[in-house]
Amino acid sequence: MPDTIQTAEAVTEQTAAAAAAPAKKDDKARSLWSDAWGDLRRRPVFVLSLALIVLLIAIAIAPGLFTSVDPRAGDLRNHYLSTPNWGHLFQPDWFGYDGQGRSIYARMLYGARASITVGITVTGAVTIIGGITGLIAGYFGGWVDTVVSRITDIFFGIPLLLGSLIVLNAFAERTIWTVVFAMTFLGWTQMTRVMRGAVIIAKEADYVTAARALGAGTWRIMLRHIVPNAIAPVIVVATIALGGYIGAEATLSYLGIGLQDPTISWGIDISSAQQVIRTAPHVLFFPAGMLSLTVLAFIMLGDAVRDALDPKLR
Repeated sequence: MPDTIQTAEAVTEQTAAAAAAPAKKDDKARSLWSDAWGDLRRRPVFVLSLALIVLLIAIAIAPGLFTSVDPRAGDLRNHYLSTPNWGHLFQPDWFGYDGQGRSIYARMLYGARASITVGITVTGAVTIIGGITGLIAGYFGGWVDTVVSRITDIFFGIPLLLGSLIVLNAFAERTIWTVVFAMTFLGWTQMTRVMRGAVIIAKEADYVTAARALGAGTWRIMLRHIVPNAIAPVIVVATIALGGYIGAEATLSYLGIGLQDPTISWGIDISSAQQVIRTAPHVLFFPAGMLSLTVLAFIMLGDAVRDALDPKLR
């Protein structure tokens, strides 16, 4: 009889262990990030926008893989009236030439480097700066929150484009990094507000209270418990804002206060093309279309990420 009891207990323990293992796996699989990724993979908008962004980044990193033409080399035998040659795909005359005889196709490809570099760098910088300041203000509260919030309000009241115009005027030479500095200097406030609000909600959660009761230090609580649970809205805002920063860079270059020659930028080409929009509209159409497509791709990606990370929208 004792052997029977021991056998029954062993079977019971094995059954319980077998049942517990899948449950643990399911619990892990049903985290916010795994659910979001599973939802994103089923969204055609996300797949399309991600594929387009990957292509644009590949063009920005290695435009020489898509054309062998020097985008700065001009031939005055080619001019605005050299209309696109649709029969020569991926050739220098596919999109025609600008007023200096430069290939519009080559300049469109090489222009992606400056715009995407500015957009990604500014987004990364404002996310780091805004995330840190928002984390500190939201977690500590009190006078720290008051000081950070008032400084944020001051910078938030300055329009990004207008403030960037003023900051960039202080530089004799305007390169990609001066544009990045100007936009970062004024663009971190939105991320601070988003992070601060998410941290205020997260620090009142039960798991934070339990961590404090177990003796966890301030920085451990902030980095291990609060940041992973407060970063989702920041990622959503950053993804959507990236397209806006690319558009802002093109606007500054179009106004003549952003990037300058010999840097290749869609904004510079759009500014040059406005003079011949009636006689040669294709000179304006291609860089403007490329800019619009890039901004749209990042906005679509941000919308898809927002819907996936927000449980209320599922």
